[in-house]
Amino acid sequence: MLRSIREQMPHEPILYIGDQVHVPYGPRTLLQVRAFSEAITRFLLARGAKLIVVACNTASAAALAHLRQIFPLISFVGMEPAVKPAAENTLTGVVGVLATPATFQGELYASVVERFGAGVVVLRSTCPGLVEKIESGDLEGPATRAILEQALLPMLEQNADVLVLACTHYPFVIPLIREIVGANVRVIDPAPAIARQTLRLLKTDHLGVEDGADGHARFFTSGNPQGLRRLLPRLLGEDGEVTQLRWVDDAHLRED
Repeated sequence: MLRSIREQMPHEPILYIGDQVHVPYGPRTLLQVRAFSEAITRFLLARGAKLIVVACNTASAAALAHLRQIFPLISFVGMEPAVKPAAENTLTGVVGVLATPATFQGELYASVVERFGAGVVVLRSTCPGLVEKIESGDLEGPATRAILEQALLPMLEQNADVLVLACTHYPFVIPLIREIVGANVRVIDPAPAIARQTLRLLKTDHLGVEDGADGHARFFTSGNPQGLRRLLPRLLGEDGEVTQLRWVDDAHLRED
């Protein structure tokens, strides 16, 4: 996601939080994810954020409507499973969706399938353990391949020809996914569309910076700052210092 935002908005300053102490969000309750998302939003707004990108399908499903209600003056860009373009592009009538359990359980996913999935077969997989492998930087190892093969091969056997990545971690393993599914399966990465929506809202709200701004990024994590810093170039195409955050009662974030 950050890569796509950088490509379209190279001069925008960015505040990036990785809540690594709580990932994966997928198995957590909707109330937990909602509480985490509200606390992260308050932290970002206190540091001058002018728009919030909820770069997590699970958090979008659990918390996006709640955040818009709590913070009515702030624009939010959330993640919506790309079932619509998948249904429009399938030739076999079968599409696959990779997401977390919480995304599949959320009202947002059900609404998207109801609106756009009529007439197609929608296959689902939660890819247990994949988020943790990606967080550790294992993008192509045997264990990561095994997780993906377990999810994807049954979809291929049922003739799926479009694959929706409904978790923002999953695009990091697109090269491996394409090795498994082959050239005849289209893989939909939502990041470019989310970046375009972010740019559109910045322009609509007259919040964009002028060309030539330095576009600096500040990185925060609730996990291991050294670990995230090592992963920044490979996963996000960035480099920089990472500030340690500490959760207080899972409801407030503090800088250590």
